Amino acid sequence: MVAAKVSNNEVFTDVALHLQDLVLGDPCVEQVLGDLAAYAAGRLSTRGEEVSCGIWLVRSRKSSSSAGSDPPALRMVRVEGGCGQGPGVSASDHKEALYVPDLRLEERWPQYTRAVAGHGILSALSVPLMLESPSRGVLNLYSRVPKAFDGPSIDRAEAFAEQASKGLRLVLRLARLQDTRDELKAAMESRTVIDLATGAIMAKHKCSQHAAFKVLLRASNTRNIKLHDVASQVVAKLSGNPGAVTHFNE
Repeated sequence: MVAAKVSNNEVFTDVALHLQDLVLGDPCVEQVLGDLAAYAAGRLSTRGEEVSCGIWLVRSRKSSSSAGSDPPALRMVRVEGGCGQGPGVSASDHKEALYVPDLRLEERWPQYTRAVAGHGILSALSVPLMLESPSRGVLNLYSRVPKAFDGPSIDRAEAFAEQASKGLRLVLRLARLQDTRDELKAAMESRTVIDLATGAIMAKHKCSQHAAFKVLLRASNTRNIKLHDVASQVVAKLSGNPGAVTHFNE
């Protein structure tokens, strides 16, 4: 995407700051998208020309996320995600803004246009969000009137998306760090329970660590139960407690 062409007094620096304030509140990504959609609709609407906003986001190892400033916008985004075609998908694929003056006359995405025909949206503008690969996202603006967007309004939408992308990149980085932290914590807790069960079997049967672990693994495969769950049952049975409690400093 080329740098958006807007006046010097309208570069939407407040957008990135607004998203940073949300990050400090520790919201989830879905909450951020919902707030951003509402913020975009408010900032990009003008007197007599109200627009709604829908955002679509795809992240690695995550299901796609969507948000809308109002129910019609959210439905538009979800329909496009279900169809796998539409202006947002094309804008993301080609990494450039795509404007549809009148959806009633659009022929490029027949399944999509048929699906949204009764939603009351007549024109759409999709602007890709500049995120770190493999994440992809699109900011979609919708209007109930045809030909709602002109050159200046498209420039404004691109400038908004440029600033929103900065904040979203930070949000997604923090989300990835949190996911990694949670995965490591879960792995450490699981490993601790397995080690406890292995030690308990070694003590009871006077066998080696390798032999004790094979007992756990065989029970897991035979009963089709996760190794961690088998280990938890062993610890609970031998200790008389319902389960092992692990503690890791945050």
